[in-house]
Amino acid sequence: MNKKVAAFLLKHNFPINQDINSVVDSLLFDMNEGLCNRPSGQDMIKTYSEPPLDSPRNKNVISIDAGGTNFRSCLVTFDQNGLPTINDMQKTKMPGVEKELSKKEFFDAFALNLEHLKDKASNIGFCFSYPMTITEDGDGCLLGFSKEVKAPEVVGCHIGKELALALKEHGWKNELKISMLNDTSAALLAGAACVPEGTKYSSYIGFILGTGMNGAYIQSPDEKYPELKKQIIVCESGRFDKVMQADFDIAFDKKSSQPKTSLMEKLCSGAYLGPVAYEAISLACEDNLFSKKFTDALKTVDSLTLIEVDQFLHSPFGSSMLSNLLKENATEEDYVIFTELLDALTDRASRMAASILSACAIQSGEGKNPCKPICMLCDGTTFYKTYKVKERIISYLEQFLVRERGIYYEVVSCDNDITLGSAIAGLI
Repeated sequence: MNKKVAAFLLKHNFPINQDINSVVDSLLFDMNEGLCNRPSGQDMIKTYSEPPLDSPRNKNVISIDAGGTNFRSCLVTFDQNGLPTINDMQKTKMPGVEKELSKKEFFDAFALNLEHLKDKASNIGFCFSYPMTITEDGDGCLLGFSKEVKAPEVVGCHIGKELALALKEHGWKNELKISMLNDTSAALLAGAACVPEGTKYSSYIGFILGTGMNGAYIQSPDEKYPELKKQIIVCESGRFDKVMQADFDIAFDKKSSQPKTSLMEKLCSGAYLGPVAYEAISLACEDNLFSKKFTDALKTVDSLTLIEVDQFLHSPFGSSMLSNLLKENATEEDYVIFTELLDALTDRASRMAASILSACAIQSGEGKNPCKPICMLCDGTTFYKTYKVKERIISYLEQFLVRERGIYYEVVSCDNDITLGSAIAGLI
């Protein structure tokens, strides 16, 4: 690393080449605290369910995915062989992202988004990608929003119950059964439903690294948790708070809509990497890391998104906003410093993601037979599209899990995974 970049990062409390072992150990301690019903950063949410042995057959179910940016809904039909088809897919904006909504406005927006599916099925699998406690009847009580969604009156509500009431008010006649789940549970269920012929997995993990970030795994019976049956556990990894924050992380956190929350997510996910990069660059300008001409040019930029950061890293001499800014104003040294600074942020995200996947794998107690690895279904644009993130995560997993711990895994993907997993949950 460039000496100026290394000195800058260390001065501002950024862990260069973050040690994965220490992060995993801290995550495992926190997981254990949560499973023992003691205060923890991760919520360790019980789901009271595990993947079904067989696919549903001859069933219709409405599948909903309320994510960090979009609200997707469709009808999923399983035929007599258990093969799913997706119909009537519609994508709209996630309510509460653009402006603050009241509780009634929030659920009315959901009902309007589902109008095209009115009474086409009685079962609804609703993937709601925000921290919530799952109840034994399959509903979910919202613990709090992340990803900058603004609907404070909804916190503490039972989402399935409120949605059913809103749909009735909008003229739905069917008696509805709404099953709530998290996106990581949906990913896990999809991974279990899409096992290639001739393959066996010892367990399953669902992991999302997109606008937000989270993990889920299957907890096997363990004498440490005598009352806990085998089931999917949602970790709410993004809320993990035992993390080292650099000065620019703290600066962004203070400006976020919910300061001092979702600290791990703010180090890693797509909603935050761009704004954190902006704070890091602003601090670098204050510390005179760049030439005066380039510093003056950077001061004309008032915000950054991950898309803009990623465009530059993939193509430093291309035609993106940042590339053009450098071509017109930067020295050769500016290019090196700027690139290494942004790359350090994406590498940290990769290390944190690998740490979460590793902790889930260790906590599952499986993966010790190379013929039956743990299936890790990973989803999210940040995971698959951000500069070097996927390659680095796999490299860190290979070193930490396989070589150091003898735990075997396979990273997989599945078309329409959240839609499929949500549909399966709606019929469990």
